[in-house]
Amino acid sequence: MDQNITKWLEDIAEGKLNEEDVDRSLRYAKDLEQGLAKIRTFSQGVAIFGSARLAQNSKWCKLARKLGFLLAQNGHPVITGGGPSIMEAANRGAYEAGGRSIGLNIQLPHEQHINPYVTDQMEFRYFFARKVMLTMSSKVYVFFPGGFGTLDEFSEILCLMQENKMPKMPMFIIGKAYWKPIDRWFETKMQKSYKTINPPDRKIYKITDNIEDVVKAANKIGHRSIYDNIYNSRPAKDRVI
Repeated sequence: MDQNITKWLEDIAEGKLNEEDVDRSLRYAKDLEQGLAKIRTFSQGVAIFGSARLAQNSKWCKLARKLGFLLAQNGHPVITGGGPSIMEAANRGAYEAGGRSIGLNIQLPHEQHINPYVTDQMEFRYFFARKVMLTMSSKVYVFFPGGFGTLDEFSEILCLMQENKMPKMPMFIIGKAYWKPIDRWFETKMQKSYKTINPPDRKIYKITDNIEDVVKAANKIGHRSIYDNIYNSRPAKDRVI
């Protein structure tokens, strides 16, 4: 028996874990196990993050839809959180191009319904499990204007790359007018005033208005087999994702 499982059973027997802890850990494992099984059914694609609140006729949703279309035209799966607004627009573009359009949705108290433009979908109970799958299923990351959720996803992936906990893959922030003030704060406060980050940290991501940059980066990496995940190339001891 695996040593970790043996230790887990010993902790239960000794009262270090109660029934709620066991149930909770099994729910975590179920989300992760089902997520891993789902993302093994398609090759790594491009993850597109952004607001769930912008109208489909906004400039950003129109741009996300165009990007989804171009990526699908070039054979890259488009992966989103499966919700409305930016996510729906990107999925719609991929769907209209006849490509793989994936939605990894989240259960919310006020129900976030999966958008109608996905070809593959899964619903998660936990945000952390969903974020792991959005990250692991992708070779390029794109962030459109969004709120706290988008910032959370951006900062987590950025931190993992900064600390070399995952490979440094292309990371694009779409919308100079929207994101430049945050980048200036990173530079003036975090980098220069308090030195809590280093200059190279701000080079991990690229702020642009040109979605062709994203397509070129995906094309440069190429089309990987569904059995070939970039995160498997790291030694097991170094893997976080």
